Amino acid sequence: MDGRQLRYFLAIVDHGGFGKAAEHLLISQPSLSQSIARLERELGVELFHRVGRRATLSAAGDELIAHARVVVRDLETARSAMDAIRGVHTGRVDISSMPSPGIEPLTSMIAAFRRRHPNVSISVDGAFSPDDVIAAVRTGTAEVGLLGSASELRIPGVRSLPLLAQPLVLIVNPAEDHFGDASAVRREDLAGVRLIVSQPGSLMRSMVDDLLATGTTVDLAVEVAHRTSILPLVLAGVGHAVMPASWVPLAAHSGLRTLRITPASQLHVSVVSRADHLSAAAIGFLEVAREFAST
Repeated sequence: MDGRQLRYFLAIVDHGGFGKAAEHLLISQPSLSQSIARLERELGVELFHRVGRRATLSAAGDELIAHARVVVRDLETARSAMDAIRGVHTGRVDISSMPSPGIEPLTSMIAAFRRRHPNVSISVDGAFSPDDVIAAVRTGTAEVGLLGSASELRIPGVRSLPLLAQPLVLIVNPAEDHFGDASAVRREDLAGVRLIVSQPGSLMRSMVDDLLATGTTVDLAVEVAHRTSILPLVLAGVGHAVMPASWVPLAAHSGLRTLRITPASQLHVSVVSRADHLSAAAIGFLEVAREFAST
């Protein structure tokens, strides 16, 4: 068993089959199949159940995923360490981020990191919840994670660095702007308004659900999974939206105004990582994160 075989195995898992994995790896499908067959013989287990042209993970294959990710990541870390010794300032850092922290502070941190390490590439994968980010870091899918939660998190086995707290704001639908020249709005003043909301599980949705639980009438106009749809929907006059303050610059650039919501709810943004076995690129990114947190 070697790193190449494990990378091939993970490519099949991540791309949903042998054909797409072969395309991604730029090898022929027969070569990929032969490599996996050799790996199965070495391990003495079947990693995939093959039914016709389809392949599904076996129980053994499912068990191997997390271990394979750690091994592949550690090999990349070792290679990165040797590159650093040789003075090669290249590499890649894989990041998992929730949507709102992915706007800010991730944008500022990536900009600072790229100025310092222009030859290191960055890959950012999306995640919906803190649990998704933590799972990505623990399994090795990502080395660094950015998450937002209702309070600061203490996560066993994962390093966490608080970065900032973002208050929730109301992005105002210009077609239904009945708030006058106010700069803030009370929660109870949202009674009767139409809101565009994210799916259950986010802090923004929790605030809206709390209003509903107290008997406040709120019209849930649209529920969206992809938060990139929220600003266009507000611009289209569909409704108002409750979002973290990281969205304020984008809203202003789009010609939308925002109001503080009182009493305030805070989205606590943290960067998380494994405690050890990080690549030189990931260590460099965490240095930028620490500098951001100290400003």
